[in-house]
Amino acid sequence: MSMKMVILGLLLEKDRHPYEITLVMKERMYDRMIKLQMGSLYYAVDKLAQEGHIEAVETISSNDRPDKTIYRISDKGKALFEQLVIQQIKKTDEVFHPLYMALALSRHIDQGKVEKLLQERIREVEHQVNYAYQVYEEHISSVPRSALHLMYGRYEHSLTELKWLKRLYDDVAARKLSDIGTPLDLQ
Repeated sequence: MSMKMVILGLLLEKDRHPYEITLVMKERMYDRMIKLQMGSLYYAVDKLAQEGHIEAVETISSNDRPDKTIYRISDKGKALFEQLVIQQIKKTDEVFHPLYMALALSRHIDQGKVEKLLQERIREVEHQVNYAYQVYEEHISSVPRSALHLMYGRYEHSLTELKWLKRLYDDVAARKLSDIGTPLDLQ
């Protein structure tokens, strides 16, 4: 996902300082869909400003802190935002889950270790499921439906991953990963 697209989208909602953009991204779980690094966010803000896609509307000075620049999106930025959104919607990237290749080859290592690791992973994903739903619930009254769809989609993806991990765990616990010719138990 494009950092520029997220910045522009959040500036469409209201004028913001880059740090506020970061806070909103974390609050809405956008940081789980895009690598959020302060350096890259500030770099993208600088590039957008240089290219005329955003403009400074106010600089707040303080004796004990660096100046805070508040930005707004320009008409040129609105056009770029639309292009970026359309590009992302049209994109059909393959999903590369870090577990896929390990899963395909895990039958060759100690199944007890795999079982233990999957137990830990299941606990982590259970936490993600609960957290994603909590974020969705907390934002129903404060964000547009488009953001709610993203939040609930994150919840549904986490639920699907949890179901998948539990099915995998059951096969590992039953030492079935090397079995051939038997379908998965999809109940």
